[in-house]
Amino acid sequence: MKSWSAVPVPPVPSSHPGHPVRVHDTARGEVVPVGSADGTARLYVCGITPYDATHMGHAATYVTFDLLHRVWRDAGYDVTYVQNVTDVDEPLLERAERDGVPWEELARREIDLFFSDMEALRVLPPDHYVGAVEGIPDDVAAVRQLLGTGVAYPVPVPEEERTVEGAGRVDLYLDLATQDTFGHVSGWTREEMMAVSAERGGDPERVGKRDPLDPLLWRAGRVGEPHWDGETLGRGRPGWHIECSTIAQRYLGVGLDVQGGGSDLIFPHHEMTSVETAAMTGGRQFARAYVHQAMVGLDGEKMSKSRGNLVLVSRLRAAGADPMAVRLVLLAQHYRSAWEWTDGLLHRAQERLEVWRSAAALGEGAGVGDEAVVTEVRGLLAEDLDAPAALEVVDAWARTALQAGGHGGVVPPAVDALLGVRL
Repeated sequence: MKSWSAVPVPPVPSSHPGHPVRVHDTARGEVVPVGSADGTARLYVCGITPYDATHMGHAATYVTFDLLHRVWRDAGYDVTYVQNVTDVDEPLLERAERDGVPWEELARREIDLFFSDMEALRVLPPDHYVGAVEGIPDDVAAVRQLLGTGVAYPVPVPEEERTVEGAGRVDLYLDLATQDTFGHVSGWTREEMMAVSAERGGDPERVGKRDPLDPLLWRAGRVGEPHWDGETLGRGRPGWHIECSTIAQRYLGVGLDVQGGGSDLIFPHHEMTSVETAAMTGGRQFARAYVHQAMVGLDGEKMSKSRGNLVLVSRLRAAGADPMAVRLVLLAQHYRSAWEWTDGLLHRAQERLEVWRSAAALGEGAGVGDEAVVTEVRGLLAEDLDAPAALEVVDAWARTALQAGGHGGVVPPAVDALLGVRL
């Protein structure tokens, strides 16, 4: 699937190279170096399920990993970035039925809107943007392999549910009891897992499963639902987690550098993606680090499509908000800290942007300390993506430039390249 359009990234006119990059790994619970010794970096970020517009929680996630992408590039890494889109899943199908539109039409409309939001926020596109539907042949091969090695098992379809011709009468699940890596990513207790399983796409009440937490690998095609050729599996569609495992393996290989997403994906999605990969590869780890964006709230609750308490990027843009001010709101919150959206944050970000642009518009003058500013910003971003502190450094530069009546011409392109904010 074609991704959104790229924006140019200017070279940073500074004699100081980028820094080694470190971020917080959820699995180890500490800040660790990321990026391979051979100078490459492989990033996989879980994408949207396209049944509604991009809200501020989505935007925070994709700006965070855009920041990592930019910092890696500045440090000299050859980055390969992959993002999926879950273009067939229960929430999408339910919304399409509610609205009386074909699910394919709803998915395409929301993907296009997501693309326009990403372009407005100057988020660099992934090298590979892959739909779940595109990956179904790989999912089929993976599930057949898991069945063949005895770590997957069938569960009969309930008698009252009608399957399509050629679908068979079983769904297929992974037997977690066979996987000693289960729990490695989240570190959660079983009680913590059970508490959220149902609300996060699991089916712990499904009769016939060996363990309530066992993840669905292949769903037999039901009448009224989309389904595809599963070869010996019968017609159906893949479970949620297997899509990311197979897409990542195809485009990045096993042991990629960072898997990223919102913190609500720690369990079950990232946990299950990891354990399913281990089951396919003889225990090899899916990623070297798992990095998570904290939740964004509104009026005391997590912002989510299911709750409907959304601040949409597209609506802010339509109301006249500068996308660079929206990006500055996101950058002003450290990615590991939960926060709440307020209109006041956008107002302050607009004021900050105006000061920066006023300073940039002065043109070159003495420029005392400009390279030191860029070096400090680089160091802060490389150390667990400390964007809030980096913004304060640029604030100080802008005040100095306005007082001096000019600047050295180094900071504005660096702000564009490293922070993604065009002045």
